[in-house]
Amino acid sequence: MLKSKFKFIILFALLSFSTASEALNLLEDYDVIVAGGGTGGISAAIQAARMGVNVLVVEPTEFLGGQATAAGVSQMDDLSGQESGLYHELMNNVEEYYSARGKSIFTPYWEIPNRGFEPHIGHKILMNMAKGEDAPDILFNSEIIAVNTEKIISSNENGLNEISRINSVIIKTPEGKKNITCKILIDATEYGDIIPMTGAEYRVGNSVSPSINPKAMIQDITWTAIIRKYPEGVPEHLKPKNPLPGYDQAKWNYENYVTKNGSDFKGVYPVELPVNFVTHNAYRALPDSFLPGNYDADKLNWHLITKTGANWGNDYPGQYKWRNKYGLPAAYIEDKNLRKRIERDALIKTLHFIYYIQNELSENWSVDENEYNKLPEAAQDLPEEWKNIARHFPPVPYVRECRRIIGEHVLTSEELYNNSLSYKNGNKNLEISDAIAIGCYILDLHHSDDGNDMEKDLGEKAEYIHSHSPKGNFQVPLSILIPKNVDGFIVAEKNLSMSRLVASALRLQPITMMTGQAAGALAALSVIDEINPSEIKAVKVQKALLDSEVDLSLCMYSDVPKRHKYYKAIQLSNLYKLIEPSEYPAKNSDNITYVNEDAKIQGRFGVDEILTGTEAQEISEKFEKDFNVHVEINEGLTKGEAAEILMKAMLK
Repeated sequence: MLKSKFKFIILFALLSFSTASEALNLLEDYDVIVAGGGTGGISAAIQAARMGVNVLVVEPTEFLGGQATAAGVSQMDDLSGQESGLYHELMNNVEEYYSARGKSIFTPYWEIPNRGFEPHIGHKILMNMAKGEDAPDILFNSEIIAVNTEKIISSNENGLNEISRINSVIIKTPEGKKNITCKILIDATEYGDIIPMTGAEYRVGNSVSPSINPKAMIQDITWTAIIRKYPEGVPEHLKPKNPLPGYDQAKWNYENYVTKNGSDFKGVYPVELPVNFVTHNAYRALPDSFLPGNYDADKLNWHLITKTGANWGNDYPGQYKWRNKYGLPAAYIEDKNLRKRIERDALIKTLHFIYYIQNELSENWSVDENEYNKLPEAAQDLPEEWKNIARHFPPVPYVRECRRIIGEHVLTSEELYNNSLSYKNGNKNLEISDAIAIGCYILDLHHSDDGNDMEKDLGEKAEYIHSHSPKGNFQVPLSILIPKNVDGFIVAEKNLSMSRLVASALRLQPITMMTGQAAGALAALSVIDEINPSEIKAVKVQKALLDSEVDLSLCMYSDVPKRHKYYKAIQLSNLYKLIEPSEYPAKNSDNITYVNEDAKIQGRFGVDEILTGTEAQEISEKFEKDFNVHVEINEGLTKGEAAEILMKAMLK
């Protein structure tokens, strides 16, 4: 036992990468500044830095990873297992870390293969990913408080246009304010707080700036907590003696979700409520680095779980409602004073759950002392006995909905749904040509989901939550990362140009990492080519992402595995519909990294098939018509060789 414990201490020390307290020598000028080091922000920063530009990340907490770490939602909401790029790198590192310790990461959501990790481990791994010869600078405990712009005249197909151009930001740091210039600014904050500083148009709820309706409703937030079992009994300092004001209402609320004699999860939805405590813990179970033993999400192991996330019955306002309506008002995003009050109430709602667990359920569970160790601002005025618990809460809440820019294109639920039907039910290629990421999730609004809450100008309706929910993997277009009329500004995280329904499917950790990585590639190319992000050809961003092992097409072929020499060219051929495959797949890819032996399901590109003279001529003529570029595709080439030639022509 002692030997094993000593070995663990050594291994943990080896993983103790640099911390937020390390000094940072700030430059006076950066190519790219990223506001927010969350899932989208750190992905953007790593990608841009690896492409050779200098990058600064400005993060208000001491954590990288945002919703997945600083907000404590470290169970990956990934319905397909589709992963590539930096998200794959993160999860591969997570699995290696826990495997070396005899722990499974397949712990949450009641069944394998859903995955999770402890927030502090996610942060440390992201810190390690952000190191190396080409690495971003990271400024913790800091935030951008102002953006400086200048007016310029831009010309496009519609004539001359006055736009704003970003030139510098003012950053509030622990050492004081700093004015730093940049070529590209990326808003990857959890609230979209940088957007209004730039003058870009945006949405909150169903209203549009500058006339944001403060009563427009958005989704609930949740102040999560990482809780764990104390087999020898909960330490006295983690057992508050007195409930906080409002506990009676909270007790009523939690009795609707989890009770001593609640039901088991039976593998069907909606879940029969209330559930028992074991089922509750299996929902968002996490691996436990600090107790011996191992478990996964197999039902036989649920009783072994010793660590989980409190993120179920504690949505705020949830059943409490806000002024007799479900959800929160847009004023929560727009008014920082109201934001503070709401977040304090959300934190207290979750503190009530700790008391409920110990006093109503009689369980030896409390907050995990190994997670976090700093009192959140929202908890500063709590009684001392509650501060002992709150200091191990995440520093920020989980924010599901924020400001969203208005770009040249606004992605709607109908477009997302149609795209997800690619290769299904007789459909062929319905892929998005400027796709820069693949995701998979349902349309999932936590309240504020009736017809009055939808954007009528976008044609969205409440019934689309069900009728337009994606039927599999979907793609995200490059165009929704770029705002109108602001030069040098890109968005990531949940701040994209999309409807509320689309945002409810694009807000999860895997897809925010993927869209963030694309934002970083776009930013780097804009710096390198010295042109505005809106002028960068989508194919150049796509090639940079493919070079970084990001998958972009919804289609997989039995004859083109991931490491095939023409894989990238054929991905682009799918997106731009350049060459007709020999056989379409019967469904879009559940996981494009996996090659199934069933060629009918996967489809076949015919990569080694020789083109006839007629086929070669048709490909050449179609390419010239679509791209106004003449390329000679000759008889006798293979389809794979032709795809490679076309890719090179597109990149010129």
